[in-house]
Amino acid sequence: MENAEIARLFRELADLLEIEGANPFRVRAYRTAARTAETHPDSLVELAKQHPDQLTELPGIGEDLAAKIVEIVATGRLGLLEETTHRLPKGLTALMRLPGLGPKRVRQLHDQLGVRTPRELSAAVASGRVAALHGFGPRTEARLRAALAEHREENRRFPLSVASQYGEALLEWLRQVPGIAEVEIAGSLRRRKDTVGDLDILVTARAPAPVISHFAEYPEVEEILAQGPTRAAIRLRAGLQVDLRVLEKESFGAGLYYFTGSKAHNIAVRGLARSRGFKVNEYGVWRGETRVAGRSEREVATALGLPLIPPELREDRGELQAALAGRLPKLLELKDLRGDLQSHTTGSDGRDTLAAMAEAASALGHEYLAVTDHTPALRVTRGLDREGFRRQRRAIERINAKAGGLTLLAGAEVDILADGSLDLDDDTLWGLDLVVVSLHTALSLPRQEQTRRVVQALRHPAVDILGHPTARLLGERAGVQLDMDEIYQVAADRGVILEVNAQPDRLDLDDLASQAAIRHGVRLAVSTDAHAVQELGFLRWGVDQARRGWATRENVVNTLPLPALMQLLHRARASGGARKNTSPPGGMQRAGKPRPHGRRTRSRQGDSPPR
Repeated sequence: MENAEIARLFRELADLLEIEGANPFRVRAYRTAARTAETHPDSLVELAKQHPDQLTELPGIGEDLAAKIVEIVATGRLGLLEETTHRLPKGLTALMRLPGLGPKRVRQLHDQLGVRTPRELSAAVASGRVAALHGFGPRTEARLRAALAEHREENRRFPLSVASQYGEALLEWLRQVPGIAEVEIAGSLRRRKDTVGDLDILVTARAPAPVISHFAEYPEVEEILAQGPTRAAIRLRAGLQVDLRVLEKESFGAGLYYFTGSKAHNIAVRGLARSRGFKVNEYGVWRGETRVAGRSEREVATALGLPLIPPELREDRGELQAALAGRLPKLLELKDLRGDLQSHTTGSDGRDTLAAMAEAASALGHEYLAVTDHTPALRVTRGLDREGFRRQRRAIERINAKAGGLTLLAGAEVDILADGSLDLDDDTLWGLDLVVVSLHTALSLPRQEQTRRVVQALRHPAVDILGHPTARLLGERAGVQLDMDEIYQVAADRGVILEVNAQPDRLDLDDLASQAAIRHGVRLAVSTDAHAVQELGFLRWGVDQARRGWATRENVVNTLPLPALMQLLHRARASGGARKNTSPPGGMQRAGKPRPHGRRTRSRQGDSPPR
């Protein structure tokens, strides 16, 4: 049982209860519990077994939810979910993940058309029955048609963070087999793709049979798909397929390289091998009938005259050419990061206090943490207004006065409004150490209009970072339509940093966009967007994404020590023709005459300094 499995059960229950029309606070409690379980750095299974009384100390977990976690760990089941499933078909939860389908519409589709699954919905759309329903119509039907097409392409893919939990637990399970020598995960998970379709596990052992048997006995197995002398395949209860191969030790490196992929990279490597008189497959590197390499990946690469290419780069995006020319980048590592440039507290929609976030960041060894609570436009976040940010600045000053190695930066995540203006007055913007601007609303604007909106925001000289630039949510919504080349160009010209948001359901910018931004000369920030202390550990997922985008430590601003970072931020503002904020972090600079208290004004965009 993994944290991700506990989270899956709670999330499925929340979906079904929402379809039933249950109390919204009850639904939200299960969603909060799911997120707590999924993001907690330690095993809730061990906690439930050894210290169940401590479960109530977790964010959003009361006595009732703690008892349900204990039930899941003890039985592998959640009784309330099974009861609810009897009342409503389990497949309905998949419908709620389609854009434009909330619980009321899902219930309507089920009650009036008998639709229970995306496949049945697809048939209903094709027959015209959906368009005929009250409240739907041709436009909704067209959106559903597009969403269903996208759903088929992404069906049964798991976020990297979730697939990693299942993979790591399986590795631990297999290591219990006597005689296991090597066990590794290959495939898209090893390449650290943002979503994973299935897992490939490779093993060397004294004897294959005990490994295969033990693998098939894994407690989370729902179905055994194949079971042979050296290979087996299972499907977990979560729906994730796992393939296992037992290899000879002489072939392990070749097998690991081959099954890590990608397919396009492997084709390119085979072409290079042929040009040099070799054959490459999952069993080794061959010259004629003689195997010349295969024991390790490095041995395989050396035989072909290559340095070892990091798995994250193996996508046939120029990595072979760079390797042959000696131009492979030294990729960013987690240890290179000195701090985190987006986080939230109970000042807006965060779940932990300013002091708790500071303590957790300090425990992680951060040199700095930017506190970037929301502004008021997005009502659900209960954002801070002008006076709220001033109060928070004073609280930050008090913590910084006592802190040892950590400096809190007073920042804000400012909404970009539909017209491109910012949801905070200029005086307050200029008094902050760091300004992140983000899209949260009006996400369906046409490409040209959306691009114009973002560009206008980036041209405000107080803006430092564009947060989660495309506003995508993996498995829920695609990113907004933007002319990214124009965004990169404006960001490069204005000195605006683009964020690689490390939230596992965002990972935004994606790998291709990160690589393109770097080519345009844009600097990146890998930030957690943490809304709780546990989420400060999400940096690892952002680093994975940045590495896939070929990022080095020189490309990422939060590898800089604090003085150099602040100089960079201020220089970016000054390049817009605006005055510099010369006050050190923790000291509020009041720019111009303060506006009357209690009145929030939105900043005007443009290249001239605020007046």
